[in-house]
Amino acid sequence: MRTISAGEAATVERAIARVEAATGVQIVAAVVPKSDGYPELPWRAFALGTSLAGLVALVVDVARPDWLTAQALLMQTLAILAGGAIAGIAAARIRPFARLFLGAGRARDEVRECAESLFLTRELFATPRRDAVLMMISEFERRVVIVPDVYCKGKVTNTEWESVVARMTPLLRESKGADAFVAGLDAMQALLTGKGFAPSGAARNVLADTLLHGTSQ
Repeated sequence: MRTISAGEAATVERAIARVEAATGVQIVAAVVPKSDGYPELPWRAFALGTSLAGLVALVVDVARPDWLTAQALLMQTLAILAGGAIAGIAAARIRPFARLFLGAGRARDEVRECAESLFLTRELFATPRRDAVLMMISEFERRVVIVPDVYCKGKVTNTEWESVVARMTPLLRESKGADAFVAGLDAMQALLTGKGFAPSGAARNVLADTLLHGTSQ
């Protein structure tokens, strides 16, 4: 996904301030390059590369059995290993190709775990009313997770949070991270105000509106 520029980050931060002013909750938006290292992806690509290269070698052997010499077998072996190595290197360096080897369940679980860890390490639970809501995008997986604190639990269901995520996902797939944040924040404001969330005189903004940029896993 294209990196969010400083100007786009400022747009997201203004949207955060607007939603906070309308609902009284403390919103934190964060973007991380990747939620896990996924060391198995290059190996999966290597296995696919060697399998495809081996299949090609088999077809050649069947079509031209007269080529089956010791030297030809050595060249085939090297070609099969080279095919695997090229696929493995591509998976390590080319994100769209690597995503082909990442299961949806693994991606979902890792992004959720990363978001919950970020919520804890940033101590977002330390607001006076326990009313923080973390909205985190993980760029590699092109997924978003919303983690609310206890103030929102019981008032907003998981299905309703997922409706906010659903507004963001198509934009993430188009590599429009900033637009996804703004769309999600608009949907969150509509959801929370519709449920009666409103600013309180006792509430104060204790969490910065700055878009957080996490480090890659």
